[in-house]
Amino acid sequence: MNLFAYDFMIRAFIGAVITGLAAPAIGIYLVQRRLSLIGDGLGHVALTGVGLGLLTRTSPVFMAVLVAAVGAVAVELVRERGKASGDVALAILFYGGISGGVVLVNMSSAQSSRSLTSYLFGSPLTTSTGDLVVIGALGAVVLAIALLLRPWLFAVSHDEEYARVAGLPIRLLNITLAVVTAVTVTAAMRTVGLLLVSALMVVPVATAQQVTRGFNATMHLAMVLGVGAAVVGMVVSAQLDTASGATIVLLAIAAFIVVTIGAGAVRRGRAHPPVPAQPAEAEPHEVVLDR
Repeated sequence: MNLFAYDFMIRAFIGAVITGLAAPAIGIYLVQRRLSLIGDGLGHVALTGVGLGLLTRTSPVFMAVLVAAVGAVAVELVRERGKASGDVALAILFYGGISGGVVLVNMSSAQSSRSLTSYLFGSPLTTSTGDLVVIGALGAVVLAIALLLRPWLFAVSHDEEYARVAGLPIRLLNITLAVVTAVTVTAAMRTVGLLLVSALMVVPVATAQQVTRGFNATMHLAMVLGVGAAVVGMVVSAQLDTASGATIVLLAIAAFIVVTIGAGAVRRGRAHPPVPAQPAEAEPHEVVLDR
């Protein structure tokens, strides 16, 4: 079966590659800041944007980007002012976002309600040419910011106090990172879905951290792993007729488990090198003296 003989499969693979590159590229900053679950929260908020777009008969993708970006900025400002902990802000995103999204989608047409699953868990095979253009544009923006602003975003993510002393615009960089995360979630909506995008942002980074040293090496390997999981996941899902988004995430998790076990075995081997065998000592010869 030639998967590339169909236009919809080609569009699905291109969207998967873009998502596999962009998600880990921005996810490494979230892992560095210990905000790995913020992608889930923004995914729930983006669902509200999708519902609003379906209800008003406007572009669900555009509304998802807009609503998720506003939610990301709001959470960042709340976190900065210290009026609520990051966990509380994320909880508000989780429950408020998904509740608002479900209500708005149910208020729209019955056909829109049936398409809710495709937004939650992804539906790459239904990606249109217009969707692919939007995914490509959003992915290009994410990659450009993640790579071009890497020194500044790394400084803020690694040690915010040091970055502030160094004179970096902390608030602007934090808000930029939050908005780009929201854009990443929306760009991955078609490929892996709003509920699973956080896994593709975090798991390849966690896998790369097992075998690399240094931020740049981890980012590059995570992007390679993200693309690999996306492409192989698309092939496996096409062969087994399984959900593409869930298959991609499961393969990424499987790679993490395999790499973690292998890296652990290597570290244990280095910590306890085999003791070389000692040469056997020659037994003393018994000398018998004549009397």
